[in-house]
Amino acid sequence: MKVNGIPYRSLWPAADAAVEIIDQRSLPYAFATRALRSVDDVIDAISTMAVRGAPLIGVAGAYGLALAMRRDAGNAHLADAHRRLNASRPTAVNLRWALDRVRAVLAPLPTAERADAAWLEAARIADEDVELNRAIGAHGARLIAAVHARKGKPVQVLTHCNAGWLATVDFGTALSAIYQAHDASIPVHVWVDETRPRSQGLLTAWELAAHGVPHTLIVDNAGGHLMQHGDVDLVLVGADRVSARGDVANKIGTYLKALAANDNGVPFYAAVPSPTIDWTIDDGLTGIPIEERAASEVREVAGLDPQHRRATVRIASDDTPVSNPAFDVTPARLVTGIITERGVVAPGELGSLFPERRQAA
Repeated sequence: MKVNGIPYRSLWPAADAAVEIIDQRSLPYAFATRALRSVDDVIDAISTMAVRGAPLIGVAGAYGLALAMRRDAGNAHLADAHRRLNASRPTAVNLRWALDRVRAVLAPLPTAERADAAWLEAARIADEDVELNRAIGAHGARLIAAVHARKGKPVQVLTHCNAGWLATVDFGTALSAIYQAHDASIPVHVWVDETRPRSQGLLTAWELAAHGVPHTLIVDNAGGHLMQHGDVDLVLVGADRVSARGDVANKIGTYLKALAANDNGVPFYAAVPSPTIDWTIDDGLTGIPIEERAASEVREVAGLDPQHRRATVRIASDDTPVSNPAFDVTPARLVTGIITERGVVAPGELGSLFPERRQAA
């Protein structure tokens, strides 16, 4: 996608044996990049959410292993780097998938060949992510086009969190469908949940504004009200992990949107590249680990002061107990369909699109 007319990916290899990222902690107030030069840099970027979004976390992890191999390509260092990277964010399955894939490539190789092989494999994973998301967007855009053909009015889409190009290497998952529909001259308007506590909805609004897509930022609790009044045609979200039966783990609050959608007859779709599907888990409610993040994310709000300087404001005291689960699980029964790179299916039919993955699990 483009920033001020310049094409960017969210992560790209730099000329000096580093990995460059867009530092998402600065957005939407400032655009900044950061060089990652070691596995420790990558772990910090993932855990502090300088890079975020399940697909992008997976690619970052792959490059983290590649950077580790440039320092020490021995088996012990490979195992340690894999373990530490995998622990940096527990919910998004793409991270484990990418790390396992790179490790499988490296395991039979002599140590002298591992650094270059890891770098090449990470690059392949990055390029594949772009193509997966492009295909997801094409399938999702057809859903939006069908709604427009039926209504004859702009399609009203509700999102939650950021599932755009910032959450992937490029295109995005849920937002890929919106971008491709918009680029095909299908009128679409997006209701953007703010997505507290980290306000990733602001990233979605920033992306949509840069692409020229009409949108409106709303508080998280407004979605049900809009659905009751017929102002939402479909809910379209991304995912951090999807179980084999189609339970969808996504940013906290997604489950509530799905409940409201179900109550109001609004279709609820999740846009999911295949590496986000965890075929080893059938019941997402009991099997998907839910990350508990720092209490400070709830007690504090970041923004700009009247002089347009970054500032953090405390809204709750240290004496106030805080719980901060980062994700929830929407049961498959509340999901209308899952949009993948191979098409759109009901949650229970995922295995029909990926028989080779289902059998391997």
